[in-house]
Amino acid sequence: MKILTIDIGTGTQDIFLYDSNLDLENGFKLVLPSPTMMIHRRLKQTLHSRTPILLAGHQMGGGPSSWAIEEYARAGIPVYMTPGAATTINDELEKVEALGIRIVSDEEADKLQVTRYELRDFDFELISKTFKDYGVSLDDLSAIAVAVFDHGNAPAGVSDRQFRFDYLDERIKAKNSLAAFAYLSNDIPKIMTRLKSVADSAGGLPCPLVVMDTAPAAVLGANFDPQVAVRKQKIICNVGNFHTLAFRLGEKGIEGVFEHHTGEINLPKLESLIRKLADGSLKHEDVFDDMGHGALMYSDEVFEFGKDEFDVVVTGPRRSMFSLTPALSQRERGVLRPYFAVPFGDMMIAGCFGLLAATGEILPGLGEAVQRSLRSEGGRGVAPWDNPS
Repeated sequence: MKILTIDIGTGTQDIFLYDSNLDLENGFKLVLPSPTMMIHRRLKQTLHSRTPILLAGHQMGGGPSSWAIEEYARAGIPVYMTPGAATTINDELEKVEALGIRIVSDEEADKLQVTRYELRDFDFELISKTFKDYGVSLDDLSAIAVAVFDHGNAPAGVSDRQFRFDYLDERIKAKNSLAAFAYLSNDIPKIMTRLKSVADSAGGLPCPLVVMDTAPAAVLGANFDPQVAVRKQKIICNVGNFHTLAFRLGEKGIEGVFEHHTGEINLPKLESLIRKLADGSLKHEDVFDDMGHGALMYSDEVFEFGKDEFDVVVTGPRRSMFSLTPALSQRERGVLRPYFAVPFGDMMIAGCFGLLAATGEILPGLGEAVQRSLRSEGGRGVAPWDNPS
């Protein structure tokens, strides 16, 4: 049984091919530029030509791609976008047009004599071709799982930060599990437009598609580090390129969570929030009023630091924020002792392991084999050359 997992962030897309006949450490993996970075680089490389451009396709991750598109428009170069692609910049299309970008229908787009770029987060054909070039077929997949970050489509006048946290609260109350943020492609809530765009852009896949939010996937994956797995209560912090999210987890599930913008915090601020998350005093406004997304507490019990070898579990591409370097003073460093999770020996693929676990839960027919592998009971020590794809 094979499951393809893809964790799509701002900087990279991390890809792991699970094979139930192999130890997880022997699974094939790729760490490649994220789709938004690929669009950013292509547009930056061609900006000097001042060639009019059309961006069609689907909503995808913004950030770098949006910055490059807006730079084109500011330079006075004609920029056209179809409605679906334009939501990459803003769900309110009049705000996209205010940037000098012209919104055109798919029919109008087909008639334009301009350089065309297709926007989408998930390109199965390209990934499949990459594996095939190395002699690995993806024709026999049992499932595909993709993670992206989705603010959700907030109504006009409603903060997208508040909207996302209302959504997180609803999901946690409905199913107190990190896997609550994963869906089969036909069960995605309408408000989660980026998740739906992943499904819409996937086309005819050879197997079921599962989609999930990136941060819960990374936190769930970090749980499979052997030092983390044995802790009954823990705080796991995913320091992403754009968003930092910390979950407080206990035996009954999620006890609290906060999410901030990584660019708005430093280590002292982050440690202060983690301490409040631990003692139960964290309030939504502590984060929201500081330009973060917010906080939710489901337990007023105190999580005590200092009882174990480490205080907080850390993962994510910006985890170096917790590095205790000599250049930082004791006050700047804080006193929380971080543990850098490396599930199955690879921090970069933590989100993929989380996706794998969530897929096993959503698709029960796959669950037994997935759980056996995640408990390190699968694979039977088989090497890749003993099980050719």
